[in-house]
Amino acid sequence: MATVTTRRVVITGMGAISPLGVGAEALWQGLREGRSGIRPLRHADSERLRVKVAAQVPESFDPAANIDERILPQLDRTSEFALHAAREAITHSGIDFSRDGLGLRTGVVVGTGVGGETTQDEQSRRLYVDNASRTHPLTIVRLMTNASASQISIAHGLRGPTYAVASACASANHAIIQAAQMIRFGMVDAAITGGTEACLSYGALRAWEAMRVLSDDTCRPFSANRRGLVLGEGAGIFVLESLEHAQARGANILAELAGTGMSADASDIVMPNPEGAAMAMRQAMDEAGLAPQDVDYINAHGTGTQANDATETRAIRLAFGAHADRLAVSSTKSMHGHALGASGALELVAAIGALRDGVVPPTANLDQPDPACDLDYVPNTAREMPVRAVLSNSFAFGGLNAVLALKRAP
Repeated sequence: MATVTTRRVVITGMGAISPLGVGAEALWQGLREGRSGIRPLRHADSERLRVKVAAQVPESFDPAANIDERILPQLDRTSEFALHAAREAITHSGIDFSRDGLGLRTGVVVGTGVGGETTQDEQSRRLYVDNASRTHPLTIVRLMTNASASQISIAHGLRGPTYAVASACASANHAIIQAAQMIRFGMVDAAITGGTEACLSYGALRAWEAMRVLSDDTCRPFSANRRGLVLGEGAGIFVLESLEHAQARGANILAELAGTGMSADASDIVMPNPEGAAMAMRQAMDEAGLAPQDVDYINAHGTGTQANDATETRAIRLAFGAHADRLAVSSTKSMHGHALGASGALELVAAIGALRDGVVPPTANLDQPDPACDLDYVPNTAREMPVRAVLSNSFAFGGLNAVLALKRAP
């Protein structure tokens, strides 16, 4: 059997729009300072909702500042976020798609949990509440799940494989893994990838309320007094390249995406299983050539629900054995909220920042120890420490697990 040669994959650019501000650096600085983007909900129907908090992108965000006004009517809020973050990532990377036909060899893979939810909600209201006879003519191109990936492809002339990934809260990590695999096996030389979400419609908020997993004040991952997750929104987009391609053009490499892991619990549609999550973490370490003791930090899925946090703690112990007690583990959802299909992308910004700056962001609001959550969760204050390798965990309803393993830039 012929040996398959694989290529190393690196990250050369990142962009973000988040509850902590516009830009990847605004997100990272907010996280390392322990600032919260969770605030009173801004929504026309907030009086009809039980839960009054969310992690929303600041009102100062102006999509028209970076997007052609002729394109804006085509865009759901999800695509506005994605296009903004993609432009920042591409500029940050300094990559030029017009050189040497690179646009033909660049793919786009974007994850989203629910796609154009605000468009869906608005047009349903028109039909069923206002009794309108028709919807907006651009409804389909706004709400389709692949809209963000397609809009990025069109905006930058990228003609490689372009598609969306939808796997609930693991969508961004699954998308990043797919993009990395295309580079690793030579299908493309570069990829634009990440996740985007704008899910704070009245219908979605009501549906999450019905599940009884939303906190009514703030997000307290791993704390004994945790009350649930806080919904968020935003986008994180990255430029991935093969190591050879990045080095040949003299790119500034942020980190190496050294390993990935994916698994399914195959047990329950909502209740997580520690075995499945541990399997994905082991796969990511194995692919990256990392022993458990080589990993210094885990950016946890850490939603702040009773079931997730205790299960993830058990999964980390299964995957790391005795080294689990020497790991720094934190959940940045305590600050940027749970952005569903975009969460893994926002958390990748945190993982890159930890590697680059030697600073582990904290788990905010952790004020009561829980015997079921007995790891070092870096409570409330960032920690300066050497960081050689990081795992970033995303675990989704449906029992879907996706883990990224990062190393320092080569």
